Amino acid sequence: MHKWYVVQVLSGHEKKVKKALEEHRELKGVGDLIDQVLLPTENVSEVKNGQQRIVEKKLWPGYLLVKMLLNDESFYYIKNTVSVVDFLGGETATSLTDDEVDEILRDLQQKKETVTQKHKFEVGDRVKITDGVFVNFLGTVTEVFHDKGRLSVMVSIFGRDTRVDDLEFSQVEEVTDEKEEG
Repeated sequence: MHKWYVVQVLSGHEKKVKKALEEHRELKGVGDLIDQVLLPTENVSEVKNGQQRIVEKKLWPGYLLVKMLLNDESFYYIKNTVSVVDFLGGETATSLTDDEVDEILRDLQQKKETVTQKHKFEVGDRVKITDGVFVNFLGTVTEVFHDKGRLSVMVSIFGRDTRVDDLEFSQVEEVTDEKEEG
């Protein structure tokens, strides 16, 4: 029976390894042993230079999931593929449990259907301005424009509330209570 295994690969080589495993399995005679190779990704919405774009990000950089029938032949086929580091579990490769696989596949399906926001600022969040004229000012988010990657913050200047508009997400950082006291 085919089971899912986690394979560690060189970070940044995940797509190349996935392609190599899929394309050479028939040639090497392990087509019936290697059922599926999965690179877990999610779509992330990010804003750069005022432009929103959706990019595919790896959920687990440096890892692939492989559904396979484990024997010496399939084990060495995977291990001898360029940029493969090892199986999770090393020489005694350990398969994922059915519950772990179900949870991972359910999570991946959900991520495939949605777009994750890189920055999750919301109205009322406490932030510190890290760039621009008002650097180091603490304030409260009053408006968020996720599509533009911008927000507005209310800061106190000489005891008066002043609204700072058109800040990029990258110009602020969320403040926790510990940071405010420091």
